[in-house]
Amino acid sequence: MPYTIPAAPAASRTPSPSPRESREPHRELQDRLDALARTHRVPGAQLALDTGTDVIAVHTGTADVTTGSPFTADTAVPLGSLTKPFTAALVLLLADDGDLDLDEPAAGQLPELAGIPEVTIRHLLAHTGGLPTGPDSDTAATTTAARYLAAVCTDRDLLFAPGTDFSYSNAGYVAAGRLVETVTGMPWPEAVRALLLEPLGIRSAFTGDTAPARPVAAGHAVNTATGRARPARQNLAPLEAPAGALLASALDLVAFGNALTGRSDLLPPAVAKEMRRPESAARPGTLADGWGPGLALYRRDDRIWCGHDGNAQGTSCHLRVDPESGVVVAFTGNSGSATALWRDLAEEVTRLTGIPVPAGPHTADRGRPVDLPGCAGTYRNGTTTYRVAPGPDGAPALSVDGDLPLPLVCYADLSCDLRDPVTGRLEPGGRFHRDPATGRVDRVQISGRTARRTDDG
Repeated sequence: MPYTIPAAPAASRTPSPSPRESREPHRELQDRLDALARTHRVPGAQLALDTGTDVIAVHTGTADVTTGSPFTADTAVPLGSLTKPFTAALVLLLADDGDLDLDEPAAGQLPELAGIPEVTIRHLLAHTGGLPTGPDSDTAATTTAARYLAAVCTDRDLLFAPGTDFSYSNAGYVAAGRLVETVTGMPWPEAVRALLLEPLGIRSAFTGDTAPARPVAAGHAVNTATGRARPARQNLAPLEAPAGALLASALDLVAFGNALTGRSDLLPPAVAKEMRRPESAARPGTLADGWGPGLALYRRDDRIWCGHDGNAQGTSCHLRVDPESGVVVAFTGNSGSATALWRDLAEEVTRLTGIPVPAGPHTADRGRPVDLPGCAGTYRNGTTTYRVAPGPDGAPALSVDGDLPLPLVCYADLSCDLRDPVTGRLEPGGRFHRDPATGRVDRVQISGRTARRTDDG
């Protein structure tokens, strides 16, 4: 049975006022962006909103605190994982031309995936292949894409049977980029430039460019004690480019978002619709309400939006598209704290324009916290180790690769939150999974990444 994202109860649905009913949204959004950037200590940010009839674009602050260069409407920001929908669009364009079949084994095109013949191209794009996320960028920088994939994409490393669950994987998009290169005969940067960016009127910029053809923003880390920002070095490995190397402005993202509605000449309607189609196995937890072959899906009131989030080193970028109305919202910020700015700003857009923009997945009341016996243990995703063990108060706590444990708050539906040990604030963590045959907790998904239990506890 096809998977559908449950709609909100009828009583909660309210009509969206026309954006034209709001008074001077441009000035008000500029004021709110300025104020929220100061509140969240974000050096610079952009917001672009296409209502279908008007485009509102505002920006604020500094692109690089070292140089003092201003953040303009044309400043390109490292998108991080928001690169992935561009790579997925390339793959689907090739499929639409008959060069690929989304449901064929990816190993048919890439011999380095021969060890996982069950994984299809669709699985790669929707993060349902069971692939681990892949090694860190410093490790990836020492090898080639083919060797990287052969080492990571093995049967012994699969987190679950392909097509049965969700685990966010950069490795899947390294493979998708390799597919683009194999079929087109072009390096991925050249393919994305020629087939997507130039037709959209976007001046290309990539992580690692030594002389970019447009102004670019640095990412920043902010010292929470002093409030001072310092530039963050982008360390993406060249082979990871299809998963996270693009730089773009909010207006560039709006142009791409318009293509995702299927109303532009760039992406045929069938391709845009396929990217937005929810995959039955994709349960992305804290990342979104659903996932298609290339796009995250978000429910807000009675609408299903599509889009993606992206974080590079010290940046936070977000795209939301309502295919029904044609509304597109895009945000870029050059600090890790810009994620919180985006959440507040999305609510401001809703308040000022009447457009109900989903900042993240729908949240529901999960009831009171419960004890979750049997969750303690060791779990692995590739080379990453997740350890759940009792904390000082006896409640479970999560440590990733030996980092400081964070208290877990668990619920009856097997979901969990992470509690900030300093502020006490709860942040969505993920969910545990029970083996249906034994009832034993055998996996945990944290921030969209699934880890398989490896101990006997």
